Amino acid sequence: MKNTLFLLIGFVLVLVQSNLFRVFDLLSIPGLVPSLTLPMILFMGVREFGAVKGAGLAFLLGYLNDLVGMTPVGLSTFTFVGLFLVARTVGNRFATQTFLTQAIVSFGFALVHSSLKLALIAIFSRRDPYVPRTLLPFVLPHTISTTLVSPFILYLCQRLDLGGSGGSVRTLRRSAS
Repeated sequence: MKNTLFLLIGFVLVLVQSNLFRVFDLLSIPGLVPSLTLPMILFMGVREFGAVKGAGLAFLLGYLNDLVGMTPVGLSTFTFVGLFLVARTVGNRFATQTFLTQAIVSFGFALVHSSLKLALIAIFSRRDPYVPRTLLPFVLPHTISTTLVSPFILYLCQRLDLGGSGGSVRTLRRSAS
């Protein structure tokens, strides 16, 4: 049930993300549209989702992101699964309790995500080698906007994970040990 709810919320976030460029186009800052599903992937990795369930959800959210967005199919799929596995591997070292730590961790993952996408586009785009150079100015505004939005998405994911019980992450961790 919880996994289905995460997938449904992720699908809604992908749809919202795919239409945000119309809103942010008025500001005339290229790349300002945040990645709304990346904080969900980060949350799943840090919160110790099962490896198979989490990788499966990351795969589906990445695939939905590829289908709805205008990226080559498989690009977000690969990067989301990879970032989930990295977040899961180093998740014990992250303490994403406060707004500041959530923003710092999200900034790092958003920067790695954007850089990884650019590198993969550079490797696999045979037709036009200037595409990564054209996309490079989009990285920093995209990373900053994802960083600003991620604490709110992480809070939403925390509420979904706790089932709306009103408990905190600290009490959840105390009860698990």
